[in-house]
Amino acid sequence: MNFDMSHLLDKWEYRPGQVMVRKFVGKDGNEKIQLRVDLGILQMNAQGRPDGKRPMGHPSLFDFYLAKQSTTKKDFALNAEDCSRLQLEAFQYHHRYICLLQLEDFDAGVRDADRNLKLFDFVEQNSESEELAWSFQQFRPQVLMIRTRAVAAKKLETKDFKAAIGEIENGLQSLRDFYSEYSRSEMADQSPEVFSLQNWMDELNKHRPLSRREQLEAALDEAVKKEDYEQAAKVRDELKNLKE
Repeated sequence: MNFDMSHLLDKWEYRPGQVMVRKFVGKDGNEKIQLRVDLGILQMNAQGRPDGKRPMGHPSLFDFYLAKQSTTKKDFALNAEDCSRLQLEAFQYHHRYICLLQLEDFDAGVRDADRNLKLFDFVEQNSESEELAWSFQQFRPQVLMIRTRAVAAKKLETKDFKAAIGEIENGLQSLRDFYSEYSRSEMADQSPEVFSLQNWMDELNKHRPLSRREQLEAALDEAVKKEDYEQAAKVRDELKNLKE
């Protein structure tokens, strides 16, 4: 058996700074996703656990611990080893939703992001220490940003700028709520996730089509600047008659 992957790497050159990803159907009939990284290629399943494994017969390790919690109830707690295993699994989903965003499979990206957010909350509720809980929650801003980008981009597919901007505003509020909840409000202004989403929203606001009301308000401002009071009066009348 020839284990050399050079022929695959040579045909798919790595480009620094770019998320290089592709989707195809594998020999097993299942959709696969490949991510080109500097040292090679990461391959994952598009559905289920990214590596295709079923820990202890469950769809994921998270599902295994959920089932375990339902049977042990009061005695259930996640120790450091449990959390380490769950975190490694979470990174698999992290790689996949980044790929899904690049592939513009926004629904699947939201699915995986929501999955990790639920995991973070599960660990916080059941871990043996706050330190273990924070080892997951510290990644929440990244996941919230990815999720916000996915849901907003989905709205932009139908040119619904207003809804997309609304989703970004919701995402920004979720980030600020997170920093406030963990007594790190001052970090919100320094957050790269907040900065990224704010810049994207500003860019959308610059390029989105103006509503009729916004067009009239701009026309009114222009008429007043030019001291064209007759035109300004006409625009004011149209604004008054404009239905909300």
